[in-house]
Amino acid sequence: MTTRAELTEKIVAHKTFNDIKWSDVAAAVGQSKEWTTAALMGQISLSKEQAYAAGNALGLNFSDEEIALLMTVPYRGSLPTAVPTDPLIYRLYEVVNVYGTTMKALIEEEFGDGIMSAIDFTMDITRKADPKGDRVQIVLDGKFLGYKMY
Repeated sequence: MTTRAELTEKIVAHKTFNDIKWSDVAAAVGQSKEWTTAALMGQISLSKEQAYAAGNALGLNFSDEEIALLMTVPYRGSLPTAVPTDPLIYRLYEVVNVYGTTMKALIEEEFGDGIMSAIDFTMDITRKADPKGDRVQIVLDGKFLGYKMY
């Protein structure tokens, strides 16, 4: 019996060994590279067709059990520690720790009392050329959901 975490490790190792790009897998799946990567990292469920397409793009012949794991609604936000220890993930955590209250204040000033959806949501990660060193540009685009009075 394979676990979802083991399947993720298998996918990442195979992708790395064969020098396959997430964007190529995403094109085969028919979704963005961000969505497809999140799904194959175990944070979003795929349809059966998407799971087969991902397997074909990766050159992996997923078993029925593995297809079922890819189709299962995941336990999201499953980082191994409360405070991330991976340096890249920690820096994003640090951004939220330092600027989270600023983001909250500015969103509430513009929209009112509510949240940004992580369900009705898109993300775009791009490389931006800069003479002082290339930059990472992350765009988070979520629907505003106002709190209701009742």
